[in-house]
Amino acid sequence: MEKMPVFVKIDEYDDVLNLVKVMQKKLEESKETLMKVHELKNEEDHQLELWQNTLTEVEKKLDFVNHTLNEPEQF
Repeated sequence: MEKMPVFVKIDEYDDVLNLVKVMQKKLEESKETLMKVHELKNEEDHQLELWQNTLTEVEKKLDFVNHTLNEPEQF
């Protein structure tokens, strides 16, 4: 098939260019939003890890107290 020139009305061409600009802007906004979501998720993961470590320490201490109270000293 031979390539033929395409004629487009100038106002339609401008509309298409404007639409492409809007789409590019939306794409950039979406990328920024996704980056923020990743940052929030990373912070959340960090906080969850800290909480887990704290709970593990509390559990160890509670086990120690429980063991100490239930096992009388042997002389």
